[in-house]
Amino acid sequence: MPLAIVLTGGQRNDGAMLVEVLDDIRVPRLGPGRPRTRPEAVVADKAYSSGKTRKMLAARGVRSVIPQKSDEIASRQRKGSRGGRPPHLDKTTYAGRNVVERQFSLAKQWRGIATRYDKHAISYRACVVLCAVVAWLRK
Repeated sequence: MPLAIVLTGGQRNDGAMLVEVLDDIRVPRLGPGRPRTRPEAVVADKAYSSGKTRKMLAARGVRSVIPQKSDEIASRQRKGSRGGRPPHLDKTTYAGRNVVERQFSLAKQWRGIATRYDKHAISYRACVVLCAVVAWLRK
């Protein structure tokens, strides 16, 4: 289920917006207490694979489940023993990433979201939020 929505320009890198998305996450607790703001793990595709992203997640205490890009692997292997160890990838957790892709697929069923008919960002974001609310209500 969608937890946060950050709207950016089409040319914007996804990895650059990860901090904003993590800052917007608020998961209410069942009992008393403040909402959770830190996820247990971030499961992402290779577009988020960078040392900067991994360090930021580690500083926040969030486990990263992100496969390395092939050029990063080749660069590390060229360095030999100075290249360090490859980051651990929990393949069982990563297998659950298809849930995110399925949510995107459901959102794209809304023609206005898939083709972005809205001229203004605020109208488009409202449509995406409405789609997320419908997804939560169906659950």
